[in-house]
Amino acid sequence: MQILVKTFASLRDVAERETMVCIEEGAVVGDLMEVLFRRYPGLEEALFSSPGELKRFVNILVNGRNIHFMRGMDTVLHDGDRVVLFPPAGGG
Repeated sequence: MQILVKTFASLRDVAERETMVCIEEGAVVGDLMEVLFRRYPGLEEALFSSPGELKRFVNILVNGRNIHFMRGMDTVLHDGDRVVLFPPAGGG
């Protein structure tokens, strides 16, 4: 199946703005992240504080819904889903 992945802000320094990822049926967000980490060195460090633990204020959305309110990294993906990665934002 194909998943569209979009990145924003500082994540564009380590990954493309938009990319299609082919992944097996039944894959979850965690599986997608593993594919992206192999494709884009530096992305894992930008998103995770330790293996499997998102940094504070990092948001991953699947079709506009935050995975925090779904099944987290175990959120099941479907063909044609859109996954958006937002890094922590700073400012004031």
